[in-house]
Amino acid sequence: MPFPNIDPIAFSIGPLSVHWYGLAYVAGILLGWLYARRLLANPKLWRNDTPPMTATHLDDFLVWVAAGVVLGGRIGYILFYDFASVAADPIRALQIWNGGMSFHGGLAGTTIAMLLFARKNAIPAWSLFDIVAAVVPLGLLFGRIANFINGELWGRLSDMPWAMEFPTGGPFARHPSQLYEAGLEGIVLLIVLAIAVYAFKAFKAPGTISGIFVIGYAFSRIFVEFFREPDAQLGYLAFGWLTMGMVLSLPMVALGIWAVMRARLAAAKAV
Repeated sequence: MPFPNIDPIAFSIGPLSVHWYGLAYVAGILLGWLYARRLLANPKLWRNDTPPMTATHLDDFLVWVAAGVVLGGRIGYILFYDFASVAADPIRALQIWNGGMSFHGGLAGTTIAMLLFARKNAIPAWSLFDIVAAVVPLGLLFGRIANFINGELWGRLSDMPWAMEFPTGGPFARHPSQLYEAGLEGIVLLIVLAIAVYAFKAFKAPGTISGIFVIGYAFSRIFVEFFREPDAQLGYLAFGWLTMGMVLSLPMVALGIWAVMRARLAAAKAV
């Protein structure tokens, strides 16, 4: 299939160009904020029918989470995927269009922001983790769609009928792996977490939603890595198929399982 070749620039105002990639981050954060406000407005979802924070707290947290995502995502990409190039040319660290962001770095940055904000405002950290985890798939969905529009992070060679020829991928048909990730990390994971929240009242055992999110993302990412072309500067790390994305995601499975088990034990003791 031919690539739709959508202009990465959504619109321009004079010399200022607004890219779909930037709009994706804005849309993900704003929609996540609206969804989180709805979750907090439903007392029945929470232990003792008491939300762990106020809507005002959530509004204040927007700045913290935005900083954590952007700084952590960029620093993570540099450390995990592009350290040699940045060491040779430090100004490249500021060139966000060269490589972009790392999810795992963004997760680390957001976690630090959540811990600091929770401590500052006397909010239970695990409940804050859960709120953020429940809404993060919205950001992942828009982010991966933006990757597709930019024609970046494309997949491996493929002869499937929906394979596409990306402008920067050579004259070869490739998996649209960005859309695979948008579907799994975005839509599927959002639905799974919503079911856990509304049908199983998982917020009543703080840490459960966080654990499910981490496990779900890790398995989704590992699966898609079999179809996604590894970063050119790294290639395959071992065995002809192991990628950095897999290496960074594997520990997340164990971390997520631990979080769910810890939450269940803590909830049982609280009864």
